[in-house]
Amino acid sequence: MTLYSERIVFPEGDWQEAPCRLKIDQLVDPNGYPLKLPLPSPRILAFRVFRITTKMETGEEIRCYHLEQLNLLDLEEYV
Repeated sequence: MTLYSERIVFPEGDWQEAPCRLKIDQLVDPNGYPLKLPLPSPRILAFRVFRITTKMETGEEIRCYHLEQLNLLDLEEYV
């Protein structure tokens, strides 16, 4: 029996369970929930999924969504 889990991995290396499946270039909030576009303001804390990896451990398959934090200039194009 194989267990499947999903994690979001923050730029500092911390991680938490992902609330849902994500895609490359998807914008998410600090809890891993997708943000609705257009954004209300560029002054929010947002991350972008830039890489997805899968690793196998004993009896478990872990999908990791690696995030990068977006700055004000990056977020302005989503407003």
